[in-house]
Amino acid sequence: MKPTHERRTNSDRRKIRTVRKAIFPAAGLGTRFLPATKAQPKEMLPLVDKPIIQYGVEEAMAAGCDQIIIITGRGKSAIEDHFDVSYELEKMLEDKGKHDLLKIVRQISDMIHVAYVRQKEALGLGHAVLTARELIGDEPFATLLADDVIDAKVPVLKQLMNVFDEKHCSVIATQVVDGPAISSYGVLKAKEVAGSGGKLYEVLDLVEKPKPADAPSNLAVIGRYILTPAVFETLSDIKPGAGGELQLTDGLRGLLQREKLYAYVYEGRRHDTGDKLGFLKATVEFALKREDLGGEFRKYLKKLKL
Repeated sequence: MKPTHERRTNSDRRKIRTVRKAIFPAAGLGTRFLPATKAQPKEMLPLVDKPIIQYGVEEAMAAGCDQIIIITGRGKSAIEDHFDVSYELEKMLEDKGKHDLLKIVRQISDMIHVAYVRQKEALGLGHAVLTARELIGDEPFATLLADDVIDAKVPVLKQLMNVFDEKHCSVIATQVVDGPAISSYGVLKAKEVAGSGGKLYEVLDLVEKPKPADAPSNLAVIGRYILTPAVFETLSDIKPGAGGELQLTDGLRGLLQREKLYAYVYEGRRHDTGDKLGFLKATVEFALKREDLGGEFRKYLKKLKL
């Protein structure tokens, strides 16, 4: 029989394998949405009546994360205010008997524990993840890019966690992208895991925004990741690339030298809300799904002379 202290160590390791923390990089300037983002974060732009970042936070919560780490920068205080308690607003709603709205407001501030890390300069996605190192510690963690709002029956992050629980390795979300659009993504060189039905792949390499002719596959990296803490070491080792930025893709390539990395073809409909057209499409589709808006909005759209 193994000594008691060793059994506890193994038990502790199993506990640590649970993904509890989720990082949201949100220090970008949002230049594609100027002038709307001159004085407010792009993450706070509303899809119908809910800011973009809240969709991602709710996905992380539904997947079992109870600690949210938001990487912010200058001009991002609106994000902190949104997830904080608003005593004056709550008091006003309570005094006026608007209990439905009061419930909605309180749900936002009560939903999770949020910590904020200031990224003084926007030095790339890899750098943003690295700034959260001390708060993550020696645990696996999730990273979500708020721009990717994904409508799915099972939260995409939960789908990745199911893979992580089986493989105990980093796993990233991927989707098939055909044609010239592939050059806008990180692209995988990967081999299908036998018996997965084309859903799970072992990653062999990653290429950032290749020309279509040079793309190793049609599997694009999407903004959902579950990563082991080893990625902090690889991010610390790599050198900044173009524009002095640390790319997460380079950190993942370094991770491949240490341990396996998997990619999962998730189930769900993705909306790229970091793109104006994608944002408009998402707004329409989410509005149509609303019980309180969908019917009248659909009638309105049918009347338009397109």
